Amino acid sequence: MSLADLYARPGHLIRRAHQISWALFLDECAAFGITPVQYSALVAIGERPGVDATRLSAMIAFDRSTIGNVIERLETRGLVARRPSAEDKRQKLLYLTATGEQLVGDVEDPVTRVQDRLLAPLSEKERKTFVALLQKLTTENNEVTSAPLRIDDRP
Repeated sequence: MSLADLYARPGHLIRRAHQISWALFLDECAAFGITPVQYSALVAIGERPGVDATRLSAMIAFDRSTIGNVIERLETRGLVARRPSAEDKRQKLLYLTATGEQLVGDVEDPVTRVQDRLLAPLSEKERKTFVALLQKLTTENNEVTSAPLRIDDRP
């Protein structure tokens, strides 16, 4: 195998695209001090107040064993509050604080710029095709990962 072969492999290109996406996110969102995973968690909690950590990890396709660290960082910053469930006091449910809601609103434009910058080399038609193909790729391979995406309508 040559470097040219490596550079043409989908797995290598996806890894590079992830690096680029991460760098753009950190560049646009540096003032907010959040990571892409933290942002995803905040959006999911905002949409489903009262979600538990296990369901949150499934909603954002993030490993259950490390979602606790993400939640802890968000809680320490006062962006998320944990409250006991009315049905099971051992279970903690997640809610955005007013500060968390404000941050999600404040970071919306920078996150949109990340997406625009990431897709800037593509025409509008190519962007739609690219995103559709990524959705197909991730949907069809969802079960391969240790953190498959799980979406449901429960809180």
